[in-house]
Amino acid sequence: MPVDIEGIKTLREKTGASILDCKSALEKTEGDMEKAAEILRKKGFQMAEKKAARTTKEGRIGSYIHFNGNVGVLLELNCETDFVARNQLIEELLKDLCMQVAATQPLAASREDLPPELVEQQKEAFRKAAADKPPHIQEKILQGKLESFYKEKCLLEQQFIKDDTKLVKDIVTACIAKLGENIRIRRFARFEVGQ
Repeated sequence: MPVDIEGIKTLREKTGASILDCKSALEKTEGDMEKAAEILRKKGFQMAEKKAARTTKEGRIGSYIHFNGNVGVLLELNCETDFVARNQLIEELLKDLCMQVAATQPLAASREDLPPELVEQQKEAFRKAAADKPPHIQEKILQGKLESFYKEKCLLEQQFIKDDTKLVKDIVTACIAKLGENIRIRRFARFEVGQ
């Protein structure tokens, strides 16, 4: 089935993928826009996984001050080249991430960045709360509560505040796929008056 130019253009705007990738995906799905977008999304995740080991020594520092002046955020976002660091997509991502940190108060960018002693304290608290349950149920409760803790306190695992159908890591991965470079949240600090 021939694919029309408008369909390719629409899919490109929606996904940020190349024209050839959009055309190919639409041809594979016989013009089904949703299925084509899903194919391109999976391709983008695969690309992001391949780039994950690359060094990120360039980047930008962004900031956000809430309108009332009581909350502020500084965040360092790293990428591979200074050219990409100046890209509009990086600017938008940096702004969105700063707003996310201001709104949700994460403790770390990822699970690996959480202090091990804090994770152990949480595990111990969850074990105490489930002490009256049978051992096999205690373990399931512990794992469930730990996953909830990670989703609340790790920036990459939080629901994105602008679109709660996506996680923050999905937004970062989509940006990696569009720009063709590895991107990492290096560090952030959240300030609130009185705390």
